[in-house]
Amino acid sequence: MPTVVDRFISVTPTTENYLRGVVLFGRNVASYKFALAKSLLELSDGTREVVPLGELAGPYSRHICDHLRSAPRQATSSSSQFLEACRKFNDGDLSAEALRDETVRRGFNNVIDAFHVVGPGDIPVRFFVDERRSSTPGVRLTDALVELAAKGTSQALAEIEARWRLVETAWSLDISRSLIAFDEGTGLLVPVARRVALTSARDALNGYQKGACFYCYNPISTVSNVVGVADVDHLFPWRLQQLGIVPNLDQVWNLVLSCQGCNRGARGKFDLTPDLGYVARLERRNEYLVASHHPLRETLIAQTGDDTADRHGFLQAMYEASVSHQVAVWKAPVAGDPTF
Repeated sequence: MPTVVDRFISVTPTTENYLRGVVLFGRNVASYKFALAKSLLELSDGTREVVPLGELAGPYSRHICDHLRSAPRQATSSSSQFLEACRKFNDGDLSAEALRDETVRRGFNNVIDAFHVVGPGDIPVRFFVDERRSSTPGVRLTDALVELAAKGTSQALAEIEARWRLVETAWSLDISRSLIAFDEGTGLLVPVARRVALTSARDALNGYQKGACFYCYNPISTVSNVVGVADVDHLFPWRLQQLGIVPNLDQVWNLVLSCQGCNRGARGKFDLTPDLGYVARLERRNEYLVASHHPLRETLIAQTGDDTADRHGFLQAMYEASVSHQVAVWKAPVAGDPTF
């Protein structure tokens, strides 16, 4: 059953959402995760439960080799024995059998362990089970993957390919992949707007928060260049705007003051979806500013809706869009006395 928090309804990500989260938000130091995702989808026809590494190596190395022909850089590292073997195969200096053996030996070393990691840990849905230490080393395909493939794989494969193109282009140009996006309408990679400076909003936002972090209630300051100065944080991660999923996340309705630990510390929120309780807290903040005829009143109404019901529906839609793409949800431990 969905959880209800102050009339906000939780959303359970679908299997498609979880795979999308792996592709969009999984950390990439090489393109292996994309190749593995495409290979798994191709092999999930319901005719097998366990895929030996030797069988998985075929489509996996094929996808890597295909991309190497147009994008020579497929990792952040300057050297890779596996990628070198793929290059030799493309040049005709290595046989298909030798490439398969090298793929089994080196190609899966990290990607199988890291595939399901999004944000601070593994997603709850598994698309395969690692059985490399069994008598027949391979991966066991899960029901989730088979059911996903049975629904059709064209959209998932297109999303994987688009994300792969974006990452390898960023690597080839030595720029952050956060500065380019894939335009589904044109099929082109396009620059995205840079994050704008938001520090000028500190004082206006602090009138409600009264010197406490929006998430953990730790004391914060709005004075620049002092220890403990607050970050202006996007409650719904700005990365969703970069990816073209949700527009206008720089607007005041989505901005809160956060301590540096919650925003960008070792266990910070970064690009994760906010816990539903924070969405309800944001609504209370916004409605307080509207009802108190705060100078931001008209801005908030223009950005989120003319009445309470419209504004509630707006935030519910933003939450659903966020969790359907970034499936990892973040919540901070309470460190101070709740003051709002």
